Amino acid sequence: MKKTTIFRGTGVAIVTPMHADGSVNFEKYRELIEWQIENGTDAIITCGTTGESSTLTHEEHTEAIKVSIEQAKGRVPVIAGTGSNDTGYCIELSQEAKRLGADALLVVTPYYNKTSQRGLIAHYNTVADAVRMPIMLYNVPSRTGVDIKPATYVELGKNPYIVAIKEANGNMSAILRTAALCGDSLDLYSGNDDQIVPMLALGGKGVISVMSNILPKQTDDICEKWFAGDTEGSLALQKELSDLSMALFSDVNPIPIKEAMNLMGMDVGQCRMPLVGMDDAGREALAAVLRRHGLMA
Repeated sequence: MKKTTIFRGTGVAIVTPMHADGSVNFEKYRELIEWQIENGTDAIITCGTTGESSTLTHEEHTEAIKVSIEQAKGRVPVIAGTGSNDTGYCIELSQEAKRLGADALLVVTPYYNKTSQRGLIAHYNTVADAVRMPIMLYNVPSRTGVDIKPATYVELGKNPYIVAIKEANGNMSAILRTAALCGDSLDLYSGNDDQIVPMLALGGKGVISVMSNILPKQTDDICEKWFAGDTEGSLALQKELSDLSMALFSDVNPIPIKEAMNLMGMDVGQCRMPLVGMDDAGREALAAVLRRHGLMA
């Protein structure tokens, strides 16, 4: 049975803007969300990796979810990052996001303590059965040290509340196998801006994008051209933006995207430590790419 699709197109993995003193700038957060919606973004993903969820307090995390939902006003879905390496806390945070009115949850694989494939199945099913709302699995082994295997996706796809995958393992062969095995039981989304078209070619529904923080319309156009049958135009735009998508991962995410936004005058502040700003050479290289695309003088 086909499960409900959360969104189709581009969801922005939105940054969490900070004041100079390191506190969250919720006024700016509202501005960024509004700008994204005005420029065609199809979903807001709050408190993910790009949103620095790992250094947000519980109160900041839930407030960011609340503000996202209030500002979106139902115009686009809000997907709340609620993953944890503690299953109990993941359930607690997920239930709070549900109470606040999130449309879906983004739940990253357990990190540091990690787990086995059997453990992943137990973890995700326990969370899904406790919360009973749409869940998107988030697979990013470069950060977590654990990779969801295609056969594990098949098992997780049997749960009616587990509906989608944000895949950022970079392994297109494994993603192809997942698509072949899962069919329409799990929607696929690219977690990498440089792999939007390859994921769409495998039947993907879109992307959860870092690049959309600065280019919402153009990033979404990659998806919309594909869906409209203009596959050549979609691929051409993916190629055109390839240098930018690479530049935005020239340092640890979200360091480069925040640097880019600040260079463009968007004033989102710095990352929280232990993340630090780019060095002068890295910042200038990033600025050169932004200039090439007409994003700064």
